[in-house]
Amino acid sequence: MKILGVDPGSRAAGWAVVDFAPSPALVDAGVLRPPRTGTFAERLSFLHSALARVIAAVQPDAAAVERVFSGVNPQSLIALGEARGVLLLALAQAGIPTAEVTPAEIKRAVAGSGGAEKEQVRRMVGALLGRHLALDAADAAAAALTHGFVAARRGASFAPAPRALTSFLAGVKRRPAG
Repeated sequence: MKILGVDPGSRAAGWAVVDFAPSPALVDAGVLRPPRTGTFAERLSFLHSALARVIAAVQPDAAAVERVFSGVNPQSLIALGEARGVLLLALAQAGIPTAEVTPAEIKRAVAGSGGAEKEQVRRMVGALLGRHLALDAADAAAAALTHGFVAARRGASFAPAPRALTSFLAGVKRRPAG
């Protein structure tokens, strides 16, 4: 079972693939960084396309995306929500079943406490996967680990995206780029 974890962001979005057969192992990880030049819409387009390429390359069985529900700056929170939306769209278009996990769930599953600090989660991810990762990639790996651990506890199996959704997305006309 390969799970793609995604840590959304409009300036940097982390991703990591963790294979749970037979035990959690890091397959690959990275950070999607849109160019700083151009419009916000172009950055969103970059994130969507880049994650679609990652999905095509790694062929995950499922995905986990961090859910964001609070923030200090409303404008930053809106931008983050928009980036999260295009990343979720890329997963839906690929038919990848996707779970949304909260920061507290991630901290609890990976570090043992819902109040764990970000660096503590990063260290635990490194210990579990045997590799030090960039912060955004480590957050993505933590989301994948959380989903895998929770699913294993529940004895869950991952079903493909609903047929109605994949049929609808297949019928959507795409305009050529450029």
